[in-house]
Amino acid sequence: MKHFVLFYEYPADFRDKRAPHRAAHIAHAGAAVARGELELGGAFAEDPPGGMLIFKAEIAAPAEAFARADPYVQNGVVSAWHVREWTTVVGPGALTKL
Repeated sequence: MKHFVLFYEYPADFRDKRAPHRAAHIAHAGAAVARGELELGGAFAEDPPGGMLIFKAEIAAPAEAFARADPYVQNGVVSAWHVREWTTVVGPGALTKL
């Protein structure tokens, strides 16, 4: 297994756009948690506005599929997204042994 980080960029008016889609986004995230794919997710507390979600999988496809199906992405709450593999080496959840 590997970790993959999904980064979200939000437009300046994301707070106005997200309200009608927030429950569906949270349900979408909850389903990914239940499948064992999504480990953590949330928004950055400071500007620029954005979010980060950490996935555990063999390949990046689950994180990419999550983004494509996310109500936030589909409804313009997210202006851009990308996935990066993250080599974790320290901490109880690290997946790369040194």
